[in-house]
Amino acid sequence: MLADDLTVAYGRDETPALNGVSVQILDGETLGLIGEAGAGKSTLARVIAAQTAPGERGTPEIVGGRLRVLGTELRRNSSRRRDALALRVGYLPQDGGSSLQPHLTVGENVAEPIFQRDKHFDRLEAGAVVARLVDAVRLPLSVLERFPHELSRGQRQRIALARALVLEPELLVADDPTMGVDVLVRGPILQVVAELQRELGFSALIVGHDLRELRTIVDRIAVLHAGLVVGYGGVDEVLAHPLHPYVRRLAELSS
Repeated sequence: MLADDLTVAYGRDETPALNGVSVQILDGETLGLIGEAGAGKSTLARVIAAQTAPGERGTPEIVGGRLRVLGTELRRNSSRRRDALALRVGYLPQDGGSSLQPHLTVGENVAEPIFQRDKHFDRLEAGAVVARLVDAVRLPLSVLERFPHELSRGQRQRIALARALVLEPELLVADDPTMGVDVLVRGPILQVVAELQRELGFSALIVGHDLRELRTIVDRIAVLHAGLVVGYGGVDEVLAHPLHPYVRRLAELSS
């Protein structure tokens, strides 16, 4: 993934949510993205994950620079190419556990993307894929027949992670995967992401709000402030040489 001088707005006449952002995610690398509320983190995550629909109200649109994801240029691209790209990118939205379909079982929720891509996919094979992933996110297979409301918030978040990975994406975009989750569960969720990344070999963008948690699983970080990148590189390097007041505050909190 390569963003070069990327500018994104919610409507061409609006103030940009991202202004001249340049970051890169190398193959197999995990990039952490951190910043205050309103800094543009979720906007960048949505754009990279191709979760946009140009012209549709309330969705971010690339209005400047370029963004290349898995070999696909996203600016001024067709919806067909964007939809094709979305199948290669796993997207875990903020509080992804709440986006599970309440009328479907856990197993059906995880399998749903498989049948959205191919309605004739073999159900036994799909079941095996789902079972492997539920086991991989450290949940018992007994949850497969339960409904989302029967699980804890942390368990639902793990199921949402399994769903995001069910199509074996080349890139995972996880928007603050521990937000709202009990503090005792946050670390294990991030460690599951890191273990699966090492096992499956995908690249990852992990949005977070706690640098102490993020630094345990990422290779590099990008720090956003008011739509601008104000720190970028290895965690220790960024904190040792803060070039912006917000990064200095992060360094003080992390010391």
